[in-house]
Amino acid sequence: MFIDFFYILKDSGIPVSPASFLTLHKALALNLINNLDDFYTASRGVLIKSERYFDIFDQVFAHYFEGANLPDFKGFEINEAMRILLEDWLNKNPKELAAALGIKESELKKFTPEQLIEYFKKRLEEQEGEHHGGSKWIGTGGTSPVGNAGYHPGGMRVGGVSRNKSAIKVAMERRYKDYSKQGPLTNAMIGEALKYLRNMIPTGPKDTVDIDKTVYTTMKNAGEIEIIFKQSLKDRLKVILAIDNGGWSMDTYIPVVQTLFNYAKSQFADIKTFFFHNTIYDQVWEDPARYAKPFKTDNFIKLDPETRLIIVGDASMANYELMATDGSIYIDMRSRKPSIERLKFLSETFAHSVWLNPLPKKSWGYTHTISAIGGIFKMFELSLEGLEKAVAYLMGK
Repeated sequence: MFIDFFYILKDSGIPVSPASFLTLHKALALNLINNLDDFYTASRGVLIKSERYFDIFDQVFAHYFEGANLPDFKGFEINEAMRILLEDWLNKNPKELAAALGIKESELKKFTPEQLIEYFKKRLEEQEGEHHGGSKWIGTGGTSPVGNAGYHPGGMRVGGVSRNKSAIKVAMERRYKDYSKQGPLTNAMIGEALKYLRNMIPTGPKDTVDIDKTVYTTMKNAGEIEIIFKQSLKDRLKVILAIDNGGWSMDTYIPVVQTLFNYAKSQFADIKTFFFHNTIYDQVWEDPARYAKPFKTDNFIKLDPETRLIIVGDASMANYELMATDGSIYIDMRSRKPSIERLKFLSETFAHSVWLNPLPKKSWGYTHTISAIGGIFKMFELSLEGLEKAVAYLMGK
């Protein structure tokens, strides 16, 4: 029962295990689930292990039980250039575009640019042999229950659903969209990713009750209570966060970097934050304005080599800024060594270091300086998935 539901969840990127699916079946067999609302709550609780997948689960649930449109979670995007091209064809060459898409020109004129994008994506999927036929997918003949001409910008709305707080309606609300990998980075998401960036070790006097050992010892003593104490666990991790906070290329990413900065500053007891522009030369700054509190790069050698170094920046600049002596664009910032040598120095000083890049990973190969810096530091995308991988890398031996 619900085998297709299980496989759709897996195909959508949710790590659903066979064991959890069997547990759900056991609950069904015991009559613990009596209606669709119960099934929604139970299946999400049993099958889904992280809130980041709640949004995908809701979309799959609405698709499976009500026929709502299911997005392509594996990723199929039309870039801005293609979007502009399609809009231009729609306005200037409707006959040519209609012929290319295999529809009548009269039908084409009914499409908005957004609807055209969705239709174009569907046609490309069909050409690749991935036709998802049937009335549950985007349609052109009115058979799809999803939106007008098979399209709806939210991708989830199904006409006629009016159940008051039913499972379907709850799923369609997509209350957990901001927790998904596709949503914007929030404090909660960053907290989940960075919670493993800790080095908890026993420290101080034995003033904390060890519950497990106390229970075990008491049972071993035939009920005579013996309280066992242990040392408290404290986070001894040291973190350096260096942020590129200058230039128009980073302006777009200020909110997400600020979120990371605010969380890190409040979460870790021993964190040092520095600022630079584009790349690191002979000094960085402790003040965001990069004016009042310079810190010599050479002085990093005095810090604990087990400190975790996290550098945040788009790594995009002119080649000479990275490779040349005195490569800084600021005339008053003369450097004795090229920036690339300074970056190598930092990488060798701290055994655990990463570079977080807010640019999408797919665009990294087009910029020479990104490739060069990626050869020095392990580079990760500044996204939830990228943060998790970066943390795992930083905590590796």
